[in-house]
Amino acid sequence: MKTSALFPRSFLAAALALAAARGFAAETLPLGSCIEPKQAENELARPAVDKTAGTDSQPLAIAGHTFEHGVGTQLETTLALAVNGATRFTASAGVDDATEGDATVIFTVEADGKTLWRGELHRGEAPAAVDVDLHGCKQLLLAVGDVGHAQSRAYADWADATFTVEGDAPKWIPVPLPAEEAVILTPPAPAEPRINGPRVFGVRPGSPFLFTIPATGDRPMTFAADNLPEGLSLDAATGRITGALAKPGGYDVTLHAKNARGTASAPLHVEVGEKIALTPPMGWNSWNCWATSVDQDKVLRSARAMAASGLTEHGWTYINIDDTWQGRRPGPTHALQGNEKFPEMKALCDAIHALGLKAGIYSTPWVTSYAGYPGGSAENPEGTWTKPAGPKKVNHDILPWAIGKYSFAAADAKQWAEWGIDYLKYDWSPNRVPETAEMAGALRASGRDIVFSLSNNAPFNAPSGGAADWARLANCWRTTGDIRDTWGSMTHNGFSQDKWRPFAGPGHWNDPDMLVVGDVGWGPRLHATRLTPNEQYTHISLWCLLSSPLLLGCDLEKLDAFTLGLLTNDEVLAVDQDPLGRQAAQAVVDGRRQIWVKEMADGSRAIGLFNLSQRPDTFAAVWSQLGLSGPQRVRDLWRQKDLGVFKDQFAAEIPRHGVILIRVWPASEP
Repeated sequence: MKTSALFPRSFLAAALALAAARGFAAETLPLGSCIEPKQAENELARPAVDKTAGTDSQPLAIAGHTFEHGVGTQLETTLALAVNGATRFTASAGVDDATEGDATVIFTVEADGKTLWRGELHRGEAPAAVDVDLHGCKQLLLAVGDVGHAQSRAYADWADATFTVEGDAPKWIPVPLPAEEAVILTPPAPAEPRINGPRVFGVRPGSPFLFTIPATGDRPMTFAADNLPEGLSLDAATGRITGALAKPGGYDVTLHAKNARGTASAPLHVEVGEKIALTPPMGWNSWNCWATSVDQDKVLRSARAMAASGLTEHGWTYINIDDTWQGRRPGPTHALQGNEKFPEMKALCDAIHALGLKAGIYSTPWVTSYAGYPGGSAENPEGTWTKPAGPKKVNHDILPWAIGKYSFAAADAKQWAEWGIDYLKYDWSPNRVPETAEMAGALRASGRDIVFSLSNNAPFNAPSGGAADWARLANCWRTTGDIRDTWGSMTHNGFSQDKWRPFAGPGHWNDPDMLVVGDVGWGPRLHATRLTPNEQYTHISLWCLLSSPLLLGCDLEKLDAFTLGLLTNDEVLAVDQDPLGRQAAQAVVDGRRQIWVKEMADGSRAIGLFNLSQRPDTFAAVWSQLGLSGPQRVRDLWRQKDLGVFKDQFAAEIPRHGVILIRVWPASEP
């Protein structure tokens, strides 16, 4: 064990004696009384008071010795507190016996940017005594981490941890984000036209067709199309293609954009058949921003902001309303109606379509939604419903009660089609095939193409026996619990997706939940995402490699330059929208180093090198480990910059919680 201390015990004793002489009454408070586990930085690894983290009753145990009191944590966890009247912190730090293997953990006590104590401890080693003076300190961090890029599931204990306090007790605070510059890597779009977005589009025979050509460049701009099939027309001023196609088949169209600076062309393959959502949907959902405070005005303002910000020029399309829009069900159809917050649903959809965008909505086969609003079934034939006083807590074990005897799937789908809905988030857990199939059939019979997205799926941590059926019936489905704007939540959702890869492909997408960049808040009070800039680059890079639906959850009226840079890099978005539709594979896991590889339609590979550790690290993508042979031409996608030809491997220094996203093609010797 290696330890260091800045203040000797004699100094602490003298300080306490001086405080007593001045008349201050010192008291001792346990660390556990000063923390708020439910507000932990990583909700998937919350600290536990007086027990081992992740257990209900297992006592803290270090090297065979148990402790009645203390705080148990998991690796890569930091506790942050305002010091207030605390003058001293003591504890016995050690690796809990519940840890498997010979784990090594770095314990750190830091105050106001200075390390007061540090210990490197191993499983089975006696606990180390921590004793630090806090006089004059304002902010205290108690951190546990791994060594280098190593990764384990170690449990780390602050046993018998106490504060000596001469005033206000220490108070739990959010863990401060590391100082990190928000560097915009995406180059500005050129002034001459450039057509972005998907290269393939699916539509069912007879369904209304709406495709807005996403193109950047100076305005005014005019649009044209070669070989546009009969039944479709193009508005040359807006680039919107509308109409309907009656005959199944494939059509190869060439799109054109022209402005004073030049012209651009790009192919678009239109596939008329039973598959829609041939590339992952891109858009916005109201929940992570407004949650239950959403209303019609906020949604329409978000649609206008998406258009005004230029996101539509990069392929962002859907404006989706989440829970709490639902009103009562009038007879005789019992179709859902908008409540007082959404008085004119058709007018709202028409306004969204007039911007070249598409509209989405939320529902559930339950009697009530998660937020306690009318769902898609009822316990009586009249479909009567009374809103509870507060949000309804659904007992997932009483599924026959949660799903009523009378289903309104057909009526709801018909109503949504009449309004002009293009996307359905169907929310319940656990998903069952009969209800899924019923809604899929109702949507298909509605006469309108409505993307069918299942949420939530259970169990979240692995594909269940019904996953193949969801892949057949739905266009996308949640594979995780709800995401939060924390490193732990985002990485748990994103880096757990490899087991779902066999189910993904054109028309059917694994969904690790919405994006948490920009200003989020789950209600009327918003805050800037708690992800650092590098963590946000990791977030967007990983979701694109996963061929995930890209649904923003932020306030679109408050997009800053950094967030816009994240969302408008067309070479990065092209990885998500690649027509081959292959989800990336987790090719290398080396401690906290991970490499993910995605096959692209043109034979290239998109490769993400991820550093999940707390420190910068240098490592390499070795071609032979990734199934590649011979030299490769490498391009940095975030910087949109060719890096050269590399014979055997590509190595780079990657920042803390950061990523290097590259695309490689076979090349001749440099």
